Amino acid sequence: MRKVWTYKRKGIKGWWVGWYESGQRRAKALPTKALAEHYRQIKYTQLNSNVFTGTIVVDWLQMAEEYNKDKTVEGITESSLYEISLTLRNFQRLTTILSSKQLTQNNIDGFILERGKEVKRTTLNKDIRNMKAFIRWCQQKKYTNGSLKIKLLKEEERPVKSLNESQIKKLLSVTKSYPTLNLRILLALGTGLRRSDIEAIKINDIDFINGSITTKSRKTKKSMASRPLPSQIITALKLYVENLSNVQEMLFTDKFSHRKWKEIRNKMDLPDLKFHDLRKTFASTLAQRGVSTAVTQRLLEHSSPTLTQKIYTNVDPVLRQSVNQLPIEQWLQK
Repeated sequence: MRKVWTYKRKGIKGWWVGWYESGQRRAKALPTKALAEHYRQIKYTQLNSNVFTGTIVVDWLQMAEEYNKDKTVEGITESSLYEISLTLRNFQRLTTILSSKQLTQNNIDGFILERGKEVKRTTLNKDIRNMKAFIRWCQQKKYTNGSLKIKLLKEEERPVKSLNESQIKKLLSVTKSYPTLNLRILLALGTGLRRSDIEAIKINDIDFINGSITTKSRKTKKSMASRPLPSQIITALKLYVENLSNVQEMLFTDKFSHRKWKEIRNKMDLPDLKFHDLRKTFASTLAQRGVSTAVTQRLLEHSSPTLTQKIYTNVDPVLRQSVNQLPIEQWLQK
């Protein structure tokens, strides 16, 4: 049996819980003796899980806080941590859960039912994914048993919004009077980068000789040391940099103008067009020209080929081209 103990430190307020784990001494500070004793019992059961087969009852807020800390240590991005905490807050709000004892199948099913009335299915599935990871963590910590089940809901297929060739030409033509915006659009169409990553490009990131660029995603933290660029974009970048009047570190020093972007969308009769749709246009164009999903996934820095195919790739023109190859005319000949 592995020991866990409580103690006080001279001249320091509060109580401490101590234990040995992986050959190292660990400790946790708590404000009161009651909380320290409660945590001691939890830790004792966790460390001796091979002896104890039951579950541990933990306060919900304490459990959520501990989960958040563990995810922070794992290096989860701030945006992902926010999404996780939002899911757990909504779960607590809709189920009024107070402790791990109430993490039951009925409460999980009830949460999915009630949350589904508030949000779209895509958002609900995001909450379900967060809850699945949280439940696995709870099972590892012995906060709940292994009988809980939670599955993603099937989503209806939605058309991917991407620009066709004539719309792309018109967009680049309309934005010629806005040089920096035009170059941003060209980079989005030619690289599939998110707008935040385009804004973060430094001039030193561009390799004019080898025709590539070094990028790092602000969302996923993934980096690509030599992202290939089409020669035409390299030429446009070189001309832009040569015409800069001041020495600067960043490629763009002006802020993205939402007003100009709105004006352009209205001129194109596409008021709902998002800058992110240019990323989808990049992926769709590659797919329509026969580029494999694996290559497109790598360029978009997606973790799953499913995400690349379902959400970012419009293959309708490919389907149309395939159908048009059927010998219908020959079949109808008498």
